[in-house]
Amino acid sequence: MKDFSDLTERELLALAIALEEEDSRIYDEFAEGLRENYPDTAKVFSAMAEEENGHRHRLLDLFQKRYGDHIPLIRRQDVRGFVERKPVWLSRPLGLDTVRKQAEVMEAETKRFYTRAAQRSQDVAIRQLLGDLAAEERRHEATAERLEAKYVPAGVREKEHDSERRLFLLQIVQPGLAGLMDGSVSTLAPLFAAAFATHSSSETFLVGLAAAIGAGISMGFAEALSDNGSLTGRGSPWLRGGVCGLMTALGGLGHTLPYLIPDFWTATVVAIVVVLAELAVIAWIRNRYMDTPLLSAAFQVVVGGLLVFGTGILIGSS
Repeated sequence: MKDFSDLTERELLALAIALEEEDSRIYDEFAEGLRENYPDTAKVFSAMAEEENGHRHRLLDLFQKRYGDHIPLIRRQDVRGFVERKPVWLSRPLGLDTVRKQAEVMEAETKRFYTRAAQRSQDVAIRQLLGDLAAEERRHEATAERLEAKYVPAGVREKEHDSERRLFLLQIVQPGLAGLMDGSVSTLAPLFAAAFATHSSSETFLVGLAAAIGAGISMGFAEALSDNGSLTGRGSPWLRGGVCGLMTALGGLGHTLPYLIPDFWTATVVAIVVVLAELAVIAWIRNRYMDTPLLSAAFQVVVGGLLVFGTGILIGSS
């Protein structure tokens, strides 16, 4: 993968073409999936797909004038910093709220891409076109509202204007939460394996401490190397890595600290209570910030946590 800051102007244009083509196709899929149950809203997404297709043609014309007919293959998944898109358009029937949330994030991310790409470009024509597209993406939300006013009866839904908040959560908050969850779950097995192998609070504490710090270092480096922030504006990679690593370590220390209690069985009971509380918090976080249904989030977290927890006990007791 390449960092956004390392892309040439030729690659920026090629990436913009790929982004517009993908967005147009996704909006077409949204329209197709909504047509049976929400025909008026489907018209909105068909119109948005046409607008994105128009952007693509303008980009293609400029690319051909500047660089010829060959467009290098570069996609969003080849560049660090883009939000991973869940293929919600493959689900049937499509949920209206799910589609709107996805569309809001898409528009916010595309607007940010064009704004930063225009700032980096030194070619006057390219800079002008990218700047114009950034301005059009900023107006796209208003365009969508006008289309909805035309096709969707008043009072159908409450309008939400939180695309920037969703993008902020996806790009900034969620990595930190992922670190917290990783630290909480990944350290269960070594901690409880040591606990039931040694029946010693002090030795178990040392193992848990080492596991938490090790997981924090690993996640910190992974986050720091994942994205240099040139596209997302997420800030210094080392600062993000430090925060992610710290939260990972804290997630592991939560059920390690009870082993400061000298009595082994008292410490273990307290640690198990802490683990249950951690799993409940993780399920709530996935539901609140990652749009995972509460029952699904609880099932995933509890089953995963119990498997890791049980593995630790089994290995420690053997």
